[in-house]
Amino acid sequence: MDEFKGCNLDYFPENILIDVLSYLSVRELVRAGRVCKRWKRLVKDQRLWRLVDLTAWKGVTSRILWLLLRQYLGCGLRCLRLRGLLLSARGGTFLSESWLRALSTKCPRLSKLYLLHADLRGLPSCQILPPSLQVLELRGCELPREFFNQTPTSPACSQERAEATSSVGAQQQRKDQKGKGLIPSGTGIERLVLNNVPSFTDQHLLSLTSWERLSRLELRDTFRVTANGLRSCAAKDGICGVEGLSRLKFLEIGITGRQGYQLQMASLGLGAGWLGLEELSLGGKEVGPGLLCASRLKDLKCLRLWACTLSEMQIVRSCRMLRGLRRLEFLDVIFQPRQCPPVVEGEDGGGEQDNEEAEGGDNSNDENKTIDINDPIPSLRRSLAVLLPSCALVFTNCSVQINTD
Repeated sequence: MDEFKGCNLDYFPENILIDVLSYLSVRELVRAGRVCKRWKRLVKDQRLWRLVDLTAWKGVTSRILWLLLRQYLGCGLRCLRLRGLLLSARGGTFLSESWLRALSTKCPRLSKLYLLHADLRGLPSCQILPPSLQVLELRGCELPREFFNQTPTSPACSQERAEATSSVGAQQQRKDQKGKGLIPSGTGIERLVLNNVPSFTDQHLLSLTSWERLSRLELRDTFRVTANGLRSCAAKDGICGVEGLSRLKFLEIGITGRQGYQLQMASLGLGAGWLGLEELSLGGKEVGPGLLCASRLKDLKCLRLWACTLSEMQIVRSCRMLRGLRRLEFLDVIFQPRQCPPVVEGEDGGGEQDNEEAEGGDNSNDENKTIDINDPIPSLRRSLAVLLPSCALVFTNCSVQINTD
């Protein structure tokens, strides 16, 4: 026992110490680096700075961001989560152009950026974000009017691009010009998530049509997006080929807040169709109008409905036109009970019918009984199995509305 009394953390190998330090927050890591020279060297190991979450650290200023970038953040950074000062009484500048350019240089492998309550109106556009970004998530942020616009090309480049488009070898010339740096490739973001961003309008949505790699778009509580704005950005056949968000494969539209707000029902814009859209997610008040227009989506393979109240008849009517559907998901959905016809006293036929149904239920196998217990509405699964035999049904945290009457 005397041998273990003299042991301390200096006897542990560095790999074990790094694993222990990985459980600390960013603020605790910075404090741990002040213990000794060895710990300072261990804290700067890039394995500890792959996923950096600063949303729990309240009061992060630009001075702290510069300190972290100069001393700790490096090529190992993959995901960065930041909380802005939009709701802070202190206010002040949070993200600057110089810091974002330094972040792009020092962290070339950063692929995901999450911003919470950040005021981005001081930034010219999203072009100053790190070019390595693949996922951009904004929640409760303020945006400038031209934030998602791409950098306009020069007149010479525009003329060369028009000539290349009209010629026979348009695609090959376009590749050669991009290789020489004549045509900017634009942002490389593949997934864009907007959650409760009140300043996001149809103009921002229209600017996204210039993003060449955008394949997933999630709009949650974006109240200023209208059906006309969504219709104008839908992928459709044009004079020069497919126009709009042609590469988009996944689209989510949901409104769950502000009960008294006058909603625009943006999902009605899906009624014009959308080429290439394979997955659709509808939530809240957008489920009803979205189901009415989902039949116009010829390439739709997966449909997800969440945080809403639905009836069996409403679902069955909408799914009759979705023969190509392969997956149907229900998440946090409240199902309305089926409306049974009233029973009239003195009719013998009703009693005989009930007895026949009871006998038929007794003769059913145990497997059907198990399915009826697990499903919120057993008849819904049977109806959808007939309409969509090759579609997989998934129920997650669903319930049935109880009628007190």
